Amino acid sequence: MKRKIINIVIFSLLLFLSVSCVKFPDADKINKEREEKRSAAYLYAFNNESQNTVAEITIQTDGSTDLSVVDAEIPYLKYNKSWLFFLTQDDCKHAAFSCTWAAINGKPLSNQYYYDLAQLKAGDLPPDVYYLGKTLGSTDGTGNEVRFSFTTTLAPEWEWMNEKTEVKVGFNDNYYRFYMKSGLIWDNVIEILNYGNGIAFHDVNTNETNNLDSIIKHYKISQDIILSKLSGRGCKTLAEPNGNKTYVNAAQNYAPIQTMTAQAGTVALYPFQVKDDLRKQLLSRNFYSSEEIKGVIETQLKLRKEERAAIHIGVHGTDYTWANLLLWLNDTYGKDGDDSVWFTSMEEYYEYNYYRVHGSVQKSVNNNTLKLTINLPSGKYFYYPSITVNLKGINKGNIISVSSTDRVTGLSYGNYEGGVMLNIDCRKFLVEHATHFVEQYESNKTNSNLVDARYFVNMLKESAKKQELLNRIK
Repeated sequence: MKRKIINIVIFSLLLFLSVSCVKFPDADKINKEREEKRSAAYLYAFNNESQNTVAEITIQTDGSTDLSVVDAEIPYLKYNKSWLFFLTQDDCKHAAFSCTWAAINGKPLSNQYYYDLAQLKAGDLPPDVYYLGKTLGSTDGTGNEVRFSFTTTLAPEWEWMNEKTEVKVGFNDNYYRFYMKSGLIWDNVIEILNYGNGIAFHDVNTNETNNLDSIIKHYKISQDIILSKLSGRGCKTLAEPNGNKTYVNAAQNYAPIQTMTAQAGTVALYPFQVKDDLRKQLLSRNFYSSEEIKGVIETQLKLRKEERAAIHIGVHGTDYTWANLLLWLNDTYGKDGDDSVWFTSMEEYYEYNYYRVHGSVQKSVNNNTLKLTINLPSGKYFYYPSITVNLKGINKGNIISVSSTDRVTGLSYGNYEGGVMLNIDCRKFLVEHATHFVEQYESNKTNSNLVDARYFVNMLKESAKKQELLNRIK
């Protein structure tokens, strides 16, 4: 019996020594890695976007139209809209996400508080949230929604952009976590970009704000941070801060900045009169109250479209009055109104005009088939390879089918007053982008996620993959 006990003790000791030598994974480390993976913000692959695109479109007709007389051109404004609206939001404001972006995309709004993307995804929201009840935008002229897009400035050199979000679902003792932050954090910027909006330089972190070389140096520092934080997406836009023309002069000497806006010493933009690519031109904007803007718009719309100036509004913080203005724009001039406005970011307009000026549309005819070859030469940090092409002398009723090469990922067409318009999107990862939003809905089946999934899937051209994605969100 004694020997048996000794054997048990020896065996137990050996087992303990053996187990103690085994390297078990650190549970805290595993949980941390899982949490980081779960909370990692999705970002469209801007760093690998299509550049210098050549797209081919084949149009099969019924033979009732003389295709040799059909003219092809890129119109002054995308979707054949009759006026242009910009909104740039200065100072990298927290409200650019939880008010401006939220209002446009049908997300919750608050009159007192602010929130971040992580809180939105977790359902951890301020106590007073309300909704506009719909998304805000225009259409592409063929029935598909195109949401309004704006420009937000960044402050890359300031550490507060790296702040983390506090998520406390159900915690109601206080609402400190919903107080306004110093500005946008990177996760919020990433989501703003995923929905098609633009970014711009503004202040840089130097005390030598009248020193040209110092500002150029800090543009480069800021650009490096932006490229790192946004997975290779660069910035090519400047919204002049504080009326300081040193920033403009520095931008003229810093090649990546291609389009700029300010309140003084500027050039007025008349979209239907533009002949060049607008590179390095300082375009005009103004700061108005949300109520004053209505009068500015109504004054411009009394003019012929060829005489209308682009309406470019600067703003700092936004609130419920601005959310209501955006709703009014949607209901009056957007998809729920006369559908006349192209409300886009400076970046997208700059690229579209660049394609219009430098691009080309070549056509060839073979019996009843019209083939278009569209060349879209890119500049640095271009992310919107998407245009409208007008075909004069034909109508939709003459068309049997429209097909394209793989470089075209989004395609819609329909009649406009002069013939047929084609909307062509050559973004390289449009299918992957739509798939992300379908998966987001599948993991959290809210109505808002469903609306987003449908929106991004509807950007795709007709294909088996598009139908598969639509079937997943029925």
